[in-house]
Amino acid sequence: MIVTARSFAKINLGLRIGAPRADGFHELLTIYQTIGLHDLIQVSVVRGNGIEIRCDDPRVPKDESNTCWRIVEKVMESLHANGRVIVEIEKCLPVQGGMGGASANAVTALLALERVLKKSLSASERLRIAAEVGSDVPLFLIGGMVLGMERGEQVYPLEDFPATPCVVVTPDVGVSTPKAFAEWDRKQGLKPRSSKDRAGNEELTMPKSFDRMSELGREMSAWLSESYSGAPGSGRAERGRAENPLLALVRAGIKNDFEEVVFPEYPELSEGKKALERAGAKYASLSGSGSTLYGLFASKEAADLAVSRLRKQGWTAQSTATLTRQRYWKRIWV
Repeated sequence: MIVTARSFAKINLGLRIGAPRADGFHELLTIYQTIGLHDLIQVSVVRGNGIEIRCDDPRVPKDESNTCWRIVEKVMESLHANGRVIVEIEKCLPVQGGMGGASANAVTALLALERVLKKSLSASERLRIAAEVGSDVPLFLIGGMVLGMERGEQVYPLEDFPATPCVVVTPDVGVSTPKAFAEWDRKQGLKPRSSKDRAGNEELTMPKSFDRMSELGREMSAWLSESYSGAPGSGRAERGRAENPLLALVRAGIKNDFEEVVFPEYPELSEGKKALERAGAKYASLSGSGSTLYGLFASKEAADLAVSRLRKQGWTAQSTATLTRQRYWKRIWV
């Protein structure tokens, strides 16, 4: 039996970097949003043992460092299953693009493998395994709009907004997330936390970072409350009921902290964001640590026009839309 499924990308609607943790990660606060761009994953199980990763893209690892390999290994062990698992990846999403491509591949491989084996993990076991494989892997077990906390692996479903036209720009550069975090720490004067820091020396790293996290938390709360609320005085009536609430982002002022360190290192990414704004994006941002940039638009027509304009300027641009949770799960199976 062979199962094929779509592996959808995500963007980050605001991302705030907090203090370094003793485990080497950072505290994060972000809102993940799944979008329609995707890879294709095909999973089969044959006689034998082991795991085989197949992909035509030479940048995709085919050994145990691949997220699909790591999650398949854990799922087979947890389900007490036998056989040789073959995972074929048709790569359309950028590698090191900040769209969660590898993480989405892992979750899709997990779900497809369950179908092939005709066995299922519990929801809690899926989340546990996903969090062990990567910080932004669990979000793809939820889909739609998702709040991410801790190192990003603590995920909470948020009420979905209507689908929003989106233009994705993928510059031909790869951004290393570990290097971006290291540059952020250097710029902020932050040091990795040791067990001693956790025991009572919090002032070395926490105050500035905590304030920054709290600030974004307030911004996100105000944005979400305003967008969900239909009460008088919420501002929604004045804007008109037809406005897509996601576009309130531009007024909330939430942003991606990675832009502060990635844009100086890769000026073309800063130029890409400006190009999206000039093309009519109501809100534009870096996704994750990059290099993907995206813009949200008021209509599909505006997004399509922007893609045409951006391509004429030499940018690699695609038109898509955000995916609600219901749409995400409806479209995942091919």
